[in-house]
Amino acid sequence: MTTSTTDTSWLGSLIDAVISLMDIIGPVGAGVAIALENLFPPLPSEAILPMAGIAAHDGAFGLWEAVVWTTLGSLVGALALYGLGAWLGLERLRRIADRLPLVDVSDVDRTVAWFHRHGGKAVFFGRFIPIFRSLISIPAGVARMPLWRFGALTTAGSLIWNTAFILCGWFLGSGWHIVEQYVDVAQNVVIVVVAVTIVALAAIRIRSLRAKRSGDSASGPGDTATDEVPVTSGR
Repeated sequence: MTTSTTDTSWLGSLIDAVISLMDIIGPVGAGVAIALENLFPPLPSEAILPMAGIAAHDGAFGLWEAVVWTTLGSLVGALALYGLGAWLGLERLRRIADRLPLVDVSDVDRTVAWFHRHGGKAVFFGRFIPIFRSLISIPAGVARMPLWRFGALTTAGSLIWNTAFILCGWFLGSGWHIVEQYVDVAQNVVIVVVAVTIVALAAIRIRSLRAKRSGDSASGPGDTATDEVPVTSGR
């Protein structure tokens, strides 16, 4: 039987419900749980993966089964978001950006251009960053990164991340909850940094828009080219 969490919040209850899948359908349940984690970022893999390791240690299924199925779940969830990005496409994303108050169409173009240059590193290392590991799949789809490359990088990064946390659960057993506190702190720090960065970027964008509007109003319609045409005598 897999150990449940002691958190009584809605998220703790959701984690317990997802973890119970491992008790019902074994390692496949662990894979389904991690696929859901990719699609619903608030669901933390840092809580699910060690539970899979504990279940493997208790003999519910093999350690290699936990690693294989959770990595497969990561890939399936990432491919679903990649498909969403590919369905949106660059032109549709530009139209959406044009309707958003703090987003400019040029921002989309710069992001896609950046992804073409650094997308491989972003997809691989993004698997180690909470929330970002889910969201990075969408621009990969928009940029139409070759599917084989996206799949290989996602699988490699997920394999490392999943194996590390499953082994933590395997070796620490019930003592995992002691380490989990520190993992939660680290994850919260990352989330706060991401949130602060988003707020800072929004503030910069607002200031830029205000400066642009001020410049436009200062120039006014009368500042356009209004050179007088010399009057000829007609002689």
